[in-house]
Amino acid sequence: MTFIKTLAATTALAGILLAGAAQAADVKIALVAKSLGNGFFDAAHKGAEEAAKQIGGVQIIYTGPTTTTAEGQIDVINALISQKVDAIAISANDKDAVAPVLKKAMGRGIKVISWDSAVAPAGRMLHLNPSSNALIGNMCLKLAADALPGGKGEVAILSATATSTNQNTWIAEMKKQLPSYPGLTIVATVYGDDLSDKSYRETQGLLQTHPEVKVIIAPTSVGIVAAAQAVKDAGKIGQVFVTGLGLPSEMAGAVHSGATKSFAIWNPIDLGYSATYLADDLVKGAKAGDGAELPIGRMGKVKLDAGSEAAMADPFVYDKTNVDEFAKVF
Repeated sequence: MTFIKTLAATTALAGILLAGAAQAADVKIALVAKSLGNGFFDAAHKGAEEAAKQIGGVQIIYTGPTTTTAEGQIDVINALISQKVDAIAISANDKDAVAPVLKKAMGRGIKVISWDSAVAPAGRMLHLNPSSNALIGNMCLKLAADALPGGKGEVAILSATATSTNQNTWIAEMKKQLPSYPGLTIVATVYGDDLSDKSYRETQGLLQTHPEVKVIIAPTSVGIVAAAQAVKDAGKIGQVFVTGLGLPSEMAGAVHSGATKSFAIWNPIDLGYSATYLADDLVKGAKAGDGAELPIGRMGKVKLDAGSEAAMADPFVYDKTNVDEFAKVF
């Protein structure tokens, strides 16, 4: 009996050790959000876990700072370097500020990609845009024009942080393409730092200092919700419309209240999913560079340009005809 018990214990211990070794052999991919507690990035995390399950042998470490600062992300990245992760996939709060620490990570053999909001080229191997920047800028203007009679009126922009790569790129695209919408005039740009309370206050300020504004464009999933609430609380529904980029689950109420006629977004689940596939591709030896085509599971393939950047998909428009359906998804 003693021999049998010893054998059983030894077998169990061996199983535990083998399981531990298998787990240790998993590819560790860190998905770094701009900040935790943000519905957009929580949805991206779901997509990353889906991809990890499909690929097999991949462990997702979902992390990020509690506030949308470069300093917070730098602390997170240093911790990930110490953990010796295999890859870091990050949505940057400041493309230049996080580049040096990510360059250090690459020097330690860690594969680094950015997604959603880019890192400067020196700090990453490739970047996955959720869509074409030009298409996103045009979509925001089109949504604003569609909300106004005759497509005419004054517009304000509520952005995230002043250093956010993707926000600044999209705003630049809006201004570049504004001549195609002669009825629109952009009168102000304010920053809510991807914080609900500050975004709400900034919207209140816009309504007071620019009473002529008829549409607020918020290309940020936090800002658009806060702006819609501020318009509702100010009794401005029907007078001021909010549009931009948001999550159906968070914007359904605004659509039904009339604060928002329509808005757009790519699927953040697909974005986290695609970023995970790309990070795993690099860990397994794929090369990034001009013309490289990399598989991203059910999303197909992406082709990198000369800057090692690729676009995932076109923005999709949500309104009262479909928002409830998609609100059940993300």
